[in-house]
Amino acid sequence: MDTLDALILTVNDHLWTYLLIPLVVGAGLYFTVRSRGVQLRLLPEMFRVVGEKTPPRADGREQVSSFGAFTISAAARVGTGNIAGVATAITLGGAGAVFWMWVMAVIGAASAFVESALAQLYKVRGSTGAFRGGPAYYMQRGLGKRWLGVLFAVTITVTFGFVFNAVQANTITAVAAGSLPEADTAWFGPAAGVLLAVLLGFAVFGGVRRIASVTIVLVPVMAVLYLLLGAAVVLLNITEFPRVIADIVGGAFGLRELAAGGLGAAVQQGIRRGMFSNEAGLGSAPNAGAAATVSHPVKQGLVQSLGVFFDTMLVCTMTAFIVLVTDPEPSGRQGADLTQTALSGSLGAWAGHLLTVVVFMLAFSSMIGNYYYGETNIRFVTRRRWVLPSYRVLVLSAVVAGSLGSVAVVWNLADVFMGLMALVNLLAILPLSAIAFRLLDDYLAQRRAGLDPVFTRDRMPDLRGVQCWDPVPAGTAAPERAVTSA
Repeated sequence: MDTLDALILTVNDHLWTYLLIPLVVGAGLYFTVRSRGVQLRLLPEMFRVVGEKTPPRADGREQVSSFGAFTISAAARVGTGNIAGVATAITLGGAGAVFWMWVMAVIGAASAFVESALAQLYKVRGSTGAFRGGPAYYMQRGLGKRWLGVLFAVTITVTFGFVFNAVQANTITAVAAGSLPEADTAWFGPAAGVLLAVLLGFAVFGGVRRIASVTIVLVPVMAVLYLLLGAAVVLLNITEFPRVIADIVGGAFGLRELAAGGLGAAVQQGIRRGMFSNEAGLGSAPNAGAAATVSHPVKQGLVQSLGVFFDTMLVCTMTAFIVLVTDPEPSGRQGADLTQTALSGSLGAWAGHLLTVVVFMLAFSSMIGNYYYGETNIRFVTRRRWVLPSYRVLVLSAVVAGSLGSVAVVWNLADVFMGLMALVNLLAILPLSAIAFRLLDDYLAQRRAGLDPVFTRDRMPDLRGVQCWDPVPAGTAAPERAVTSA
């Protein structure tokens, strides 16, 4: 197992250092400049759009609201990366890793806008009436490269359906074991894995509507509860707050870290763990964003950009503050158990037990979102009836295996597959981004005219592969609604 972990770690270091970090940063900066900072200048518009209601279809067919799609993607974003991943980044990269997480959230939100707007544009309608889409679909319909879409679909299915769900199960089991030190490790891991697989099975066999209904309830509850816990820790240690800020900034730029080689670790861990957590540019969130029913593709691009800020600036930052203000001794801990120790040391043992509940809610909702990403992409690759049930069984098996696996191996394996996903997706959206910026210009022109923007494919007749944006039939009034000018 140690040899396997060393091999995976070597591949990770070379993949991220020499290829992915330059690509992720460069693409995010390019999208930021080309969109004139869409992720910052349209921040108020993001809040307006995320609260829009989706009118019911006359035929009663399945629809997912913009907020429902936001919560599906947030369910996958807000998970163990926010608790275990941030703690791991601080352990390996120091406090400076937090600063680089913040930087990547701001830059990455532009990538999130581009990929989610494209996913909306190139989405398709399934047999139930629900929309499906994502990178595989815009690779085929926008770039005309189905083989690339199939490659991405297989990669995301393995990454999220199997590897990332194993990570979530591993973290739930580790934190639960920390709350129950008297439990026998010989039976606890297998029992926890089987229980998680049973619960996930109930959720995923109900389709996208059940997934959306579950996450709409879980995501706000888990986020608020965790933020309240974190706020309590920070308030009780408020005198340490100036030191924490100094450590974060100093660790990001300090000469001491540079001389010791720690600056590179801070940058790399910050970007890796930031991408694992907020998924900007990774190509996962567009699968959920494409499921939404909105009047213009840009709306869901804005909503998904907001999700990056929600994940990193709120939830990840709170974990960083919990760990840094209490400054617990790692003693071999580097994941969620480090955060658990920090909470228990500050608030008492009850807080550690409560974190177990929070981690379960976070990770379980992530497992639901992860499953959905795989299902969407399997439907892209094949329509054979036996494939989807087989995928579900394999997902549940991965959950059981994750509960038994080594923490280090599971996390390092997740980094490899995440890197491969990001590589394929970013190479696809770089040439397609010009279309996303045309959509943005169209959206802003309508907002300046005082309208709620509506897109139909006849507004850009030169685009190929656009299916779901039919023009308004002749003699029918366009559904334009006046709104306050942006």
